[in-house]
Amino acid sequence: MRRFRLPLVLLATALLAGCATSTDIRSPLATWVPSPNHNVRSPVIIVLHHTDQDNVQQSLHTLRTANSGGRVSSHYLVGSDGHIYQLVADNLRAWHAGGGRWGSITDLNSASIGIEIDNDGNSPFAPEQIAALIRLLTDVCTRLDIPRSQIIAHADLAPARKQDPSRYFPWQQLAEAGFGVWPRASDGPAPEGFDPWLGLQVFGYALDHRAATVGAFHRRFRGRDDLPATLDAEDARILHSLLLQTR
Repeated sequence: MRRFRLPLVLLATALLAGCATSTDIRSPLATWVPSPNHNVRSPVIIVLHHTDQDNVQQSLHTLRTANSGGRVSSHYLVGSDGHIYQLVADNLRAWHAGGGRWGSITDLNSASIGIEIDNDGNSPFAPEQIAALIRLLTDVCTRLDIPRSQIIAHADLAPARKQDPSRYFPWQQLAEAGFGVWPRASDGPAPEGFDPWLGLQVFGYALDHRAATVGAFHRRFRGRDDLPATLDAEDARILHSLLLQTR
């Protein structure tokens, strides 16, 4: 048996070295003197999408290969039947958000968890699908310590490019389950002098493309795609309530 010991030791050493290099990226120019004062870069926000495709198998293929615009991915995909798929580890950077901004965050891919929801954008979301999404949000927010208010739409961060999830997405139901934020009737109208444009910006929206931003806001908080690209008294009321809850 002794003649097998050295090869086995060498094999074990090689395997351990392989494991180390897969997790530790080190410079060959530097002496490795490890410090315990670090942690894994963690996501701080969750971005919700709809797939805009015909079925979950088509979406799984797209998220694992490429579409017409290049390679895309997300951390999770929720099927219409409520089945949850994970495609990218939570601590890795999935390619789901693209260019955009939410508040002070400009690299959303690095700061977020992406969740795709199997939906063509023109249909209501299935009840079992939303129930599964709520279970997933409970798990992800708990494990990764993401504030439950930090749930946004893809359109929120990139209103000039994206419209997902569609006006059919039940944001109020999600908020009632404790995720995201929804205006409260008890907060009443916005006070005199309240600036809704500033309110949009403070809440997190960028104002580079104002008409598109208003469209994204109306889609999420009023469930409408056909409102004028202006802010009215109802928008001011909604924004005032949202800011009271998030400031």
